[in-house]
Amino acid sequence: MLKFQDINQNGDEWYQMRGGRLTSSMLAKVMANDGKAFGEPAKKYAHQIAVEQITGKATEGGYHNDAMQRGHDEEPLCRALYEFETFSKVTNGGFFCNDRIGCSPDGLVGNDGVVEFKSAIASIHYERLRKQAFDSGYKWQLIGNVKFTSRDWIDFGSYCSEFPEGKRLYVYRLWADDYKSEFARIDERTEQFFELVEATKKNIESLPYINQLTTKAA
Repeated sequence: MLKFQDINQNGDEWYQMRGGRLTSSMLAKVMANDGKAFGEPAKKYAHQIAVEQITGKATEGGYHNDAMQRGHDEEPLCRALYEFETFSKVTNGGFFCNDRIGCSPDGLVGNDGVVEFKSAIASIHYERLRKQAFDSGYKWQLIGNVKFTSRDWIDFGSYCSEFPEGKRLYVYRLWADDYKSEFARIDERTEQFFELVEATKKNIESLPYINQLTTKAA
């Protein structure tokens, strides 16, 4: 069971709490090649978590690109439109965590729901509307969020300010009961991942400290 921390996202405290924990936004790296050996992205992520656990400091930092900035800028617009169209109130998503896992959904709805908003350019939003689906790349983040928050459902909200009114928001709901098999796969795979993290920590801590200085012969 993950405990809810009512903190503001993207602040210093939030970044530090993420340190040393597997987060749902990175779960796809862990779930890739499920049933097989971990790939390089998962191994690199294990190294990051291992270092963070050893040092007690988060290494992720506040990296932003243009797409991420667009998401931050338009999230309030998406949230307001979602509240208007669904007649609901979205409260702070905060940070859910235990000693090993964390997730920070974009918001909570009542006692049962959770939301994840994704701002999109017109072409991506169009495909979501056309297919009436969410992007496969977000699958494990969405399933992880609804599992780790112990909520009944999660709404994937796609927002595009460039679209005409009435079509700027697309919402796809995932019900937790439909993903029990995926929940079990997450449990099994994350246990394997944390075994990798522990092995990586042991390897790091056993590395010899060698400061080899070479001097040029006279």
